[in-house]
Amino acid sequence: MSVLMFAAGLGSCTSSGLSDITGSIDEKAEVSRAGDPRRDIETYQEQYRANPKDADAALRYGKALRATGQRSQAVAVLEQATIAHPGNRLLLAAYGRALADNGNFQQAFDVLGRAHSPDDPDWRLLSAQGATLDQLGRYEEARQYYASALKIAPDQPAVLSNLGLSYALSKELAKAEETLRRAYSLAGSDARVRANLALVVGLRGNFAEAEKIAKADLPPAEAAANVTQLKRMLARRDNENARAEAGKMPIAAAGRAD
Repeated sequence: MSVLMFAAGLGSCTSSGLSDITGSIDEKAEVSRAGDPRRDIETYQEQYRANPKDADAALRYGKALRATGQRSQAVAVLEQATIAHPGNRLLLAAYGRALADNGNFQQAFDVLGRAHSPDDPDWRLLSAQGATLDQLGRYEEARQYYASALKIAPDQPAVLSNLGLSYALSKELAKAEETLRRAYSLAGSDARVRANLALVVGLRGNFAEAEKIAKADLPPAEAAANVTQLKRMLARRDNENARAEAGKMPIAAAGRAD
């Protein structure tokens, strides 16, 4: 359950990638519906190599690379494709998402902005831009983008999930839980929303409910794996809090190397 990796980033504004944090910026679900990206990636690679200037081939190959965790390769492929097709919004959107995956959040924000126009806004891209701003620590700006996205798609669970995580990143856990419960009530079967809610509920100290949410409607093996991951993330967060508090003590602070 990769969304739970969000816990590692609650004390800072960095992450291994937005696909580990939020659903709406991520297109892996679209790829998985088309087939197994690991099985199909060779086909897409052959199509791309046969004609690197083919926008559709580059798009499919780039998405498959993202879906299999080959982030820097996805950035390289999609960057070249956007150079060859600077006005292709689908390529720009995919390139922006790949940059976010790779941790290039400011560049991702800029590219995603080029993927849609004010007269034809896309709630998915607005939400994705908000997620990149959250990773830059610009929470209030991020929430303006979520608000714009929700005007286009009211009560969209993916946007509400991003908004909830935004509150969690700024350590407003009560608001985070309220927002994620709303998202969960609208999309309880969405594993990403469920994982985000379980994490925030756990961070607020209600582990029994967090465990119940994490296991909901899942096969026993997957439910157990989710609970194990949840415990690991919450334990890591507790350890981070303990280190932070210790660092405030005069003796401990005096001996810090940083």
